[in-house]
Amino acid sequence: MAGNKGEVVKSLVVNAIIASSKGVAAGLTGSGAMLAETLHSFADCGNQLLLLVGLNQSRRAADAKYPLGHGRQMYFYSFIVALLLFCGGGVFSIYEGIHKLREPEAVGDITVALVILGISILLEGWSTLGNIKVLNARRGATPFFRHLKETKDSDLIVVFGENSAAVLGLVLAGVAIVVAKLTNDGRWDAAGSIAIGLVLVMVAAFLGREVKSLLVGESADPKLIDAANEIAHTHPHIEKVLNILSIQQGPGEIMVAMKLQFKDGLTTQEIVAAINDYERKLEARNPEVKWTFIEPDNVA
Repeated sequence: MAGNKGEVVKSLVVNAIIASSKGVAAGLTGSGAMLAETLHSFADCGNQLLLLVGLNQSRRAADAKYPLGHGRQMYFYSFIVALLLFCGGGVFSIYEGIHKLREPEAVGDITVALVILGISILLEGWSTLGNIKVLNARRGATPFFRHLKETKDSDLIVVFGENSAAVLGLVLAGVAIVVAKLTNDGRWDAAGSIAIGLVLVMVAAFLGREVKSLLVGESADPKLIDAANEIAHTHPHIEKVLNILSIQQGPGEIMVAMKLQFKDGLTTQEIVAAINDYERKLEARNPEVKWTFIEPDNVA
């Protein structure tokens, strides 16, 4: 989780610098695409502040009211960020583009804007590459895009989604203002704003869908089930796993409940010892397992 926080803070600092620079460029050029990018970056700053709040809230200790902790608060804040990215970034950029399309205005001197866009692309690209590095370290042999859909680290995928959309948006803004300047036709600038908005809407829709699944109560990685069955198969006192239920309670926090069938002839003390031994082995194989509830049974 500490690594996640570092990525969020890095993106926040980068976006604060970029947003201020874009605002200057938007004022100098009168470009709708640059204004869309300015609003996008300021919205990202607010989103990353929300993610930091979510990270801090999710680390609160369990208590009587929340016996399984506050891990899902990270998913709540991530979902709010996806909504803000959709409304505050995407929808407004599309609206601004449509407005400019109806009343096109020629862009002014684009030299400063292009310099700022170039620097912004380098900064956003550096931040995005950092996100990719962290994601690659966590995905193992899992294909990258599959990992994006399956990972439980909602803050990481939200930051990666924001940063990758920002890089694409910067490229679109640059193309839009160059073509608008060369053709002296402000409608190209408006089209750039609409394109940026559509990118943000698509990214926000993807993030919202993925985070909603975690917020509702998604099961843990299927590898956990394989590990549970493997440990039971090799345990001298356990016959098999009859049933298993896992819930992702937050990034790095899993609750597991299961029924185990034990071998005949065991005393109560032996069954208790076997349960404790099984829990230790399962948690050693899967450090994210924080709560394990086991019921001895002979019927699934």
